[in-house]
Amino acid sequence: MNFRKIFIAAAFGLAVAGLTSCHIYKKFEMPQDDPVTKEYAEVVKSEPDSAAFGNLPWQAVFTDPVLADMIQRALDNNVNLDNARLNVEVAKANVLGARLSYLPAVALNLNGSLSKYHVDGASWTRTYQLPMAISWEVDIFGKILNRKRAAEAALDLQKDYEQAVRSQIIGGVASCYYTIAVLESQLNLSRETAELWKQSVQTMRDFKEAGRVTEAAVVQSEAQYYQILASITDLETALDKANNSMSLLLNVEPQTWTISPDARLGNPQVLRDGIPMRELAMRPDVRVAEQQLAAAYYATNSARAAFYPSLTISSNGGFTNLVGSMITNPGKWFVQLAAQLTAPLFSRGANIAGLKGAKAQQEQAMNNFKYALLNATAEVNDYLTAYGNLSRKQELLASQTEALSQAVEMTNLLLAYDGKTTYLEVLNAQSSLLSAQLSALSTELERDQTIISLYQALGGGR
Repeated sequence: MNFRKIFIAAAFGLAVAGLTSCHIYKKFEMPQDDPVTKEYAEVVKSEPDSAAFGNLPWQAVFTDPVLADMIQRALDNNVNLDNARLNVEVAKANVLGARLSYLPAVALNLNGSLSKYHVDGASWTRTYQLPMAISWEVDIFGKILNRKRAAEAALDLQKDYEQAVRSQIIGGVASCYYTIAVLESQLNLSRETAELWKQSVQTMRDFKEAGRVTEAAVVQSEAQYYQILASITDLETALDKANNSMSLLLNVEPQTWTISPDARLGNPQVLRDGIPMRELAMRPDVRVAEQQLAAAYYATNSARAAFYPSLTISSNGGFTNLVGSMITNPGKWFVQLAAQLTAPLFSRGANIAGLKGAKAQQEQAMNNFKYALLNATAEVNDYLTAYGNLSRKQELLASQTEALSQAVEMTNLLLAYDGKTTYLEVLNAQSSLLSAQLSALSTELERDQTIISLYQALGGGR
């Protein structure tokens, strides 16, 4: 039987077997048997909403020019993002290797020998071969196809991971920027209040000399003054840490950053009822979970394909002077063709175990994907709720601060002129005002950080 008949017989047998294995050629599709995955599959095919908060370019969200410059520097210099980009390049190389697996393997193996028998009249014998071997695995049952698709899913996964790192860097720089601004504001306020308390201590001493207050009033005012000075040291420590964090994000030596104490994010309109699935589908972690599910699907297909035969066609050709046991000079050209059909019959349960394990891992990947969607929904809803509550809290604290400012002014006037109030009321009013002012600044920062986290939670940072 010649090579052509062997090939035709092998191809016919493989085609018959292939009728029972069509599903291993299918490309991954999100299952439609679950309402959540069905909705996700539908929105992935639709066009993203460019006006959605999470889909806005970061330059449109963070418009402060100083902050924008810092974000760009971080994106250019951050080590983690650079490593994520390199991971993408590694995945691209793996995809290229998987695609090239369809091509034949070609090898050139040059060899020669020189020998002589130690008998009378014997001479040196020279033999040589210049062969080229070509081997081609025919991808009848999608073994190479599924490896290629798994490599492509891994590439998409690395791209989504890079986007997640990018989003984290943008959010981290913005959060650190406004933290520094608010700490500067709190520090300035505390220092100004400390000066006022220093004057208040002297006033209390003057009142004591005049017999209007006791020594207890002087001592208590001094205690409040020292408490404010102590809080200033805490603020200075926090500010130093924030500056170091910013330096680390920008991958530079630790330094103090000049940021206006009045810098605030603003008031973007992001409140609405519920979060559309099309926005959650843009989150990098959700997309990573989807690609992990796709990779598990292709791994299961590869495990199924292991049960089917493989066909390898090989060819050898070249130039040699060794023909069997004879040596001819000059040499002759030669060509060899062969086809090898390998069908697994008994592998001690390895293929069965591999398929069961792959199916279990695919189920795990599906569970992880569903959890990623649920977690995304909960996280975004938490940030939306916090944003609304913090906005209302900010308004209430502004009213409180205004009322306490009036209380401080009135108690000071009453103490100075009418004597109808005590030193304790003055101290309480001033302490309450400082506490409210610091709390208002902290709420502003918390609100800005919530907006940043919401933007990041929606996959922002493109």
